[in-house]
Amino acid sequence: MQFDHIGLVVSSLSGGRQHLSLAFHIVEWTAEFADTNNGVFVQFGRDPSGVCYELIAPLDEQSPIAHTLRRGDRILNHVAYLVENLEVEVSRLSQLSFDPIGQPKPAIAYDHRRIQFFRSPLRFIVELIEYPRHEHAYSLIGHQSP
Repeated sequence: MQFDHIGLVVSSLSGGRQHLSLAFHIVEWTAEFADTNNGVFVQFGRDPSGVCYELIAPLDEQSPIAHTLRRGDRILNHVAYLVENLEVEVSRLSQLSFDPIGQPKPAIAYDHRRIQFFRSPLRFIVELIEYPRHEHAYSLIGHQSP
């Protein structure tokens, strides 16, 4: 498993991008993705130390994260890891009492490769991404004004 990103639920990508750009000096962002398979808009940003953040905004009111935003919890939503073989890691995490949250689905931001979410015994969420050598395509956009 290789660390990929920290997922943050936001009401809008532009608002989340503006906040993280100002707070953490993030000036490298990927394109925005509309992922109808998973009901979300996503965008990735990388801070100067190399930590990647995923902004996740609801595609519509039926989005799986719309309820999260209404409740105001789990905004710091998940940690994500790239894996070679999803079935192998699912089996390993299951043996460690991780509970799957839904079935594997293709993700637009990962070239339609499969992703799957799990709730850990410590009650945090882990995302597995079956794309072992993926690299996000960042571009420099500079700071945005408030």
